[in-house]
Amino acid sequence: MSFPDDRFWQPDTTVATIVVRDGRLLLVEEHAEGRLVLNQPAGHLEPDESLQDAALRETLEESGWTVRLTHFVGAYQWKAETGRHYLRFAFAGEPVSHDAARALDEGIVRALWMTPDELRQAQARHRSPLVWRVAADYLAGRRLPLSAVAQLA
Repeated sequence: MSFPDDRFWQPDTTVATIVVRDGRLLLVEEHAEGRLVLNQPAGHLEPDESLQDAALRETLEESGWTVRLTHFVGAYQWKAETGRHYLRFAFAGEPVSHDAARALDEGIVRALWMTPDELRQAQARHRSPLVWRVAADYLAGRRLPLSAVAQLA
């Protein structure tokens, strides 16, 4: 995708949440671009929404899990083969409760828990290279305070 006037270009701002329970990572299996892929609960920032609120909302909408954010993992920039640019803000969280009756977002087949090794071995099914990079950074101990991300009024 090209923009005749770069003043109007902007990346897609997304959030993702790493949630760990009993050594397993929360993932979602979803339909994207004609494939069944794996991703962290993730999605786009909405107008007037903080990054942290977006991470909580997307996690609930895509997995049925309410979580408590604990850390900021990092910011990641990626250009897809389609030419779209993504800026992902990744958070770590702890599971609080699960609503098994909650309808998941359109395109989401199910939420599942995978060991880090299972996720790494399934890289061909990752929605993007961001999935493993964020997980690997978290597993390597990358955790920043939530105060590293601020929303100004």
